Amino acid sequence: MPQWHWPIDPDKVPRIVVEPPGPRALSIIKRDEEVLMQSFTRWYPLVVARGYGPVVEDVDGNLYIDYNAGIAVANVGHAHPKVVEAIKRQAELFLHYSLTDFYYEVAVKLAERLISIAPISGRKKVFFTNSGTESIEGVLKIARGYFKGQRPYVIAFLGAFHGRTYGSMSLTASKPVHRRHFSPMVPNVIHAPFPHPVHCPFKAETPEECGEYALAFLEDWIFRRLVDPSEVALVLIEPVQGEGGYVVPPRNFVQGLRKMTQEHGILFAVDEVQTGFGRTGKWFAVEHFGVEPDLIATAKAIAAGLPLGAIIGRAEVMSLPRGAHANTFGGNPVAAAAALASLEVIEEEGLLNHAETLGEELKKLFRDEVGHRHDVRGLGLMIGIELLDEKKKPAKYLEEVLIKAFKRGVAVIGAGLSTVRIAPPLVIPRDMAFKAAEIILDVLRSY
Repeated sequence: MPQWHWPIDPDKVPRIVVEPPGPRALSIIKRDEEVLMQSFTRWYPLVVARGYGPVVEDVDGNLYIDYNAGIAVANVGHAHPKVVEAIKRQAELFLHYSLTDFYYEVAVKLAERLISIAPISGRKKVFFTNSGTESIEGVLKIARGYFKGQRPYVIAFLGAFHGRTYGSMSLTASKPVHRRHFSPMVPNVIHAPFPHPVHCPFKAETPEECGEYALAFLEDWIFRRLVDPSEVALVLIEPVQGEGGYVVPPRNFVQGLRKMTQEHGILFAVDEVQTGFGRTGKWFAVEHFGVEPDLIATAKAIAAGLPLGAIIGRAEVMSLPRGAHANTFGGNPVAAAAALASLEVIEEEGLLNHAETLGEELKKLFRDEVGHRHDVRGLGLMIGIELLDEKKKPAKYLEEVLIKAFKRGVAVIGAGLSTVRIAPPLVIPRDMAFKAAEIILDVLRSY
């Protein structure tokens, strides 16, 4: 079970002492607007001063239950003592010495650890990156490089989010704002329909039937009418769409997709940037579907908040020639030390089982209370509540719900067009998780 390591009384969270945003928060927000490019979305005026496990404190002294884990990053909580100690220990040795030009053991240890948990058979290798979008960029290069340019096409899915740099942005298809004004995109990317359980693009009666139609569309319309599969290098999928709305595809779709890629000799890659490292109750979300990928893109939770990502893949696929791909900071020794400690915490504190068990309890609570009106879905502690109107279309009051929850001490954000995105640190105690859930449910009752 998770352990409580932090110097606060969990029974006193949430605690609102100054109505947010307080005076200190407002002052910092004003300074932020003056000096930072405002090209990102802030959901509400939370100005963080520190974090304790599954709790964040703002600059005015308010305590919030963190129901987003810094966007699915702080899986082992904020400032876990074991991670902090590992960072301090490594920082006293050396902070940097470019891994793509030289060697150091902490990166090798981390690669060995990642290989030991990756759901890929046979020999595996790792390439370290600095972020999720860089991991996706690397997957794109590895796939095209593996086929030496003979397979120029890549297939991704509508609703997917893979990042905002040019290659990953070209694969992304969750919201037009991510791509507007930035064309031309990287060429030869094809987007296929995704079997959404509520908004299926086909006339299907069940999610499984929707999955069958989506597979048939790939074979009948893309491979027979648009591009020969012998020219496709890669199919990339999120095992659970994140930014797209915490959408879990039917099992038959993922299994059928894997079979299709094997039949056509296409590489199968999974974007586990948001789903990885215990978020869904398993090390990687793809394990829920009983298939093995060729490549896994990771980042976010890998180093408990320090910038780090990794591509894990079959050794024969991870075969770009010397000089073809490198970076300066990937596999940073301090981040690698934090990652090793974080993986140990997940294992030692039983966080995979905790995420699975608590996630099922929370989903049941939400379904019992609001499932008659809204769609509740997810795996482990990756839960979405898609807010729907009377016609079962995305409701328009998501932002209001999130702000009201924030005012009452729950930091929770959205995904897709109308989904409440629930992804707390995996160390969150059951009582605290249910306290936050009841606040959200109480907000929803007013709609």
